[in-house]
Amino acid sequence: MKKTLLILSTLLLSACLGMPERVKPVLGFELNKYLGKWYEVARLDHSFEEGLSQVTAEYSLRDDGGVLVVNRGFFAEDNIWKEAEGKAYFVNADTEAYLKVSFFGPFYGSYVVFELDHDDYQYAFISGPNHKYLWLLSRTPTVKPELIEKFKRMSADRGFDTTKLIFPEQK
Repeated sequence: MKKTLLILSTLLLSACLGMPERVKPVLGFELNKYLGKWYEVARLDHSFEEGLSQVTAEYSLRDDGGVLVVNRGFFAEDNIWKEAEGKAYFVNADTEAYLKVSFFGPFYGSYVVFELDHDDYQYAFISGPNHKYLWLLSRTPTVKPELIEKFKRMSADRGFDTTKLIFPEQK
């Protein structure tokens, strides 16, 4: 019985890791260039961000070698800011843009950067563990239409339903 519970617990805790089949993490990733503030330009909507606009993510180093993640967004319906603090760690090498992130205790989900402006780290395309999670982040609140088209094309090629993308308001 203990062995069965251990196996089930391990499966449940690791169920949110991994990535969609055609998604591959960026190699040659440099965390120090990635740290700082990012604006959410586009996403597939989900319950924990539903109704939020002006969404940002801020990444900084933690004392334990991980990454402090602070996500923030404005919930217009209640006229309040919502903030969530989490932590992230590399799954494999620290030069592979595949991290596990947690906002809820021992439960981790995948954070996979599959496209990135390698020179200046001005934009990033991110996937979660499956095709339900997708983001376009940028160092600026808006981006050129060509970048949005590239994001849609590369995401669709990887199996994401880009017809369901939303573009939250940024100020």
